Amino acid sequence: MPTLQLAELTHANRPAQLPLLASLADILATSRAVTHLMVRGSLAHGTADRLSDVDFVVGVHDAQLPAFVKALDDLMSIEAGALLPGWRDTIVADLGGIGMVFLIPDDGRLHQIDLYLVPATHIPRLRATVATASILDREMAPAGPEAALAAERFAGEFLAQPRTCTELLIEHLVLAVLLHKRIKRGQRFVAYSEWHRLHTATKDLIKAALAPASRFWGWYQLREEIAVTPIGRACLADLDAAISGPAVPTAPDVVAAIERMLALVDRACPEALGGLGDAIAAYRTYQELV
Repeated sequence: MPTLQLAELTHANRPAQLPLLASLADILATSRAVTHLMVRGSLAHGTADRLSDVDFVVGVHDAQLPAFVKALDDLMSIEAGALLPGWRDTIVADLGGIGMVFLIPDDGRLHQIDLYLVPATHIPRLRATVATASILDREMAPAGPEAALAAERFAGEFLAQPRTCTELLIEHLVLAVLLHKRIKRGQRFVAYSEWHRLHTATKDLIKAALAPASRFWGWYQLREEIAVTPIGRACLADLDAAISGPAVPTAPDVVAAIERMLALVDRACPEALGGLGDAIAAYRTYQELV
């Protein structure tokens, strides 16, 4: 009887994300380009709560990294049910690879799935600096120096690509999910940081839509460049409303920011919504459950 009770207690208190983690591991492992799968973050440390993201390090054979990255959106959408294309993670530390974030509906809510794609030749160095739990170690012929250099060059060039309006729209949606998590946990300092990132993404979206060839860095000369058309002035009014809000948001503040951003996109770059209508509608449904 005590053994049975202990087993029931263990099962009742296991992280709710484990079935999703196992399913994603199976999906990623089907690709022969994948050489290693490791879990990091709270699920690897045993400190996960019901809000924790699923955080993978994915080792990819150096020569196959470009093809794998190109196919990843389809893989995560078709096989894993990702709501949106992946977001190029601008928050994760540089570990020699590419960070991507996906939002996957499971068990009534949206889960944040972090995939850090790293060339297989970088795995030993990464293991020496990052705490991980390994779930796949696949023996493959080592890549030559040329393939390793090409993989590093590809990762750098991929991350340096200018972000499109669609990517910046997705960035807002991902950051909102992160913010809801911070708010529920009472992590005010992190919420402050990510709230500022969301405002910066709004500024970047306006510039990408209305001043893509801007010569000015960051927030400089916004009014001079943008406020020359009625649409530009309306977009700057939206941005002014965003930055005039509280320094640390509440959940309704985050929802209002997303609705304001979607109206801005519809006004300034409606093509960014192309093909995402159903995904946005589903996202709004999950927002209502916050």
